[in-house]
Amino acid sequence: MGSMDGTVALVTGAAGGLGNAIATGLAREGARVVVVARSAPRAAEAVEAIRSRVPSGQLEPLVCDLSDQASIRTAVADFRSRHDRLDVLVNAAGVLRKERHVTPDGLELTFATNVVAYFLLTNLLPDALKDASGTGKVTPDQPARVPRTSRIVNVASRYGNAKLNFDDLQTAKGKYSYLRATPPTMLARVLLTQEFAERLRGSGVVANAVHPGLVKNTSLLQDVGGPFRWITNVLGAPAETAADTPLWLATSGETAGVSGKLWSKRKELPTPGMGSDPETRQRLWNMCTQLTERP
Repeated sequence: MGSMDGTVALVTGAAGGLGNAIATGLAREGARVVVVARSAPRAAEAVEAIRSRVPSGQLEPLVCDLSDQASIRTAVADFRSRHDRLDVLVNAAGVLRKERHVTPDGLELTFATNVVAYFLLTNLLPDALKDASGTGKVTPDQPARVPRTSRIVNVASRYGNAKLNFDDLQTAKGKYSYLRATPPTMLARVLLTQEFAERLRGSGVVANAVHPGLVKNTSLLQDVGGPFRWITNVLGAPAETAADTPLWLATSGETAGVSGKLWSKRKELPTPGMGSDPETRQRLWNMCTQLTERP
């Protein structure tokens, strides 16, 4: 019997790398894992890769292009048609792009995928998370469950001296580079994690961010190449090693009552600068709300 028997987990970015390693770990612990990938073939390949390591794994593919808000809404509707609860949500997807691209929603791709997708997907699933924690709506046909903690785990990063420029969140001004575009999105993930933690306080749902460090041999770096890719593949940890802290946050009783923190190697990290500013995170939340409002 695994520690997650009877639970449901959803993992984005599960087609490979860190997301796939996290999904594998959750399946090994007995969770039914919904494996999210951008296309049906990639989702099917990811499921088979995990099943080769965990033959008894309970796995389901879910297609979702996280750069497309319509795709996110469709995927959530698909998930909710299959499941009335969600015990663990792991947002592990991310992009690094050498050149600037624009999504079908008119947003810069890095910001759309690394920030807006995290916000929208998580914001569409709190009822399922609360149902899993036993704090959701109770009806005569649906008795109250034994309370437990549901988890949101957002893969982020140390963000250094990054700041959010609300006049240019989508890196439209000046020369675009992933070195300019990506660090602010990591700061934004930490801020959104804090805001989700605050808004879900007392609901039985906790939210934490995690800095996994450099992860070698991941498709995340396939577009950028150069010295950064070489350094990452030489000095980075295997995905299975980097998955330890995300899995600990998702499964451990030690972290059941902890929320709104940034972690690395099972230790809390400081969130300096804008990362500790409630006004900044509220402004970011409002901006994401506006960007995801339906016409």
